Amino acid sequence: MSTTQRTLVFVKPEAVKRGLTDEVVRRIEGIGLRIIALKKVKLSKDKAAELYGVHSEKPFYEDLVGYASSAPIVAMVVEGDNAIASVRKLIGRTNPKEAEPGSIRHDFGLDVMRNAVHASDSPESARREIPVIFESSEIG
Repeated sequence: MSTTQRTLVFVKPEAVKRGLTDEVVRRIEGIGLRIIALKKVKLSKDKAAELYGVHSEKPFYEDLVGYASSAPIVAMVVEGDNAIASVRKLIGRTNPKEAEPGSIRHDFGLDVMRNAVHASDSPESARREIPVIFESSEIG
């Protein structure tokens, strides 16, 4: 059964610096998903903390917030049938060394933190994360 979903995806600072945004967009659109909002933005530490709040008790939290707010990201709202699962398969496992060959993180990730992209991992995460970066008026 398919269901239309929205999910947040963003190209992380290091991947933006390396010019990988177009390739990420190409791969997302290549699996039949639609990008209904897209912008380049530099997250404040507060926004990054809100985005990654589910990890606040973990030892890597402060580094993750610092990294996500260190330079611009390219964020997008992606929509389509089973968008969350489709994007998660496309990007691969968090650790690029464990990610499936051909996935975005396998192909472009440098390490667990600098793994090229972030994507919501559940409908609940998507509903929480999208408004951290996008106003409803920015989403087509």
